[in-house]
Amino acid sequence: MPPSPQTGFCDVAVLYRQQHSWLQNWLRRRLNCSHIAADLAHDTFMRLLAKEQVAQLHAPRTFLATVAQSVLSNHYRRQKIERAYLEALAAMPEQVAPSLETQAIVLETLIALDAALEGLERPVREAFLWSQVDGLSHGEIAGRLDVSVTTVKRYIIKAGAMCIQLDDSLDPP
Repeated sequence: MPPSPQTGFCDVAVLYRQQHSWLQNWLRRRLNCSHIAADLAHDTFMRLLAKEQVAQLHAPRTFLATVAQSVLSNHYRRQKIERAYLEALAAMPEQVAPSLETQAIVLETLIALDAALEGLERPVREAFLWSQVDGLSHGEIAGRLDVSVTTVKRYIIKAGAMCIQLDDSLDPP
């Protein structure tokens, strides 16, 4: 694909025109659903547009497939979270179930939290989840991770700080 004039960077609009149909078909074959494939192809190009610059590509389809695979993985993770949340809601007595608006807010928060936790190093994420979800003590976590209790505390503080940042970013201005 030709670079933009004198920049060495590819033009996402040209990439879109040249490869959108191919990408959508690639996704459709993996999903067996043309509607979701269209949405994820769109999300793939939106991810590229969000970048400041995309370097000149010598293998645009390989590049797009890599980006689309990441978008597809996020799609599957979101589906898994949605299913788990809907199962939890179904188990609640109807009179205590949150409103549809609250359900949507909680689901988006869960998805944002999952994405943020996924960005942490594995031991930090595990220490935080074992502490907050499973209720393990710092000593138990230290034993599982083969680190000191002080390190476990550092991990939990790091993950907690990330949660506070996430909370601040989710709060309306």
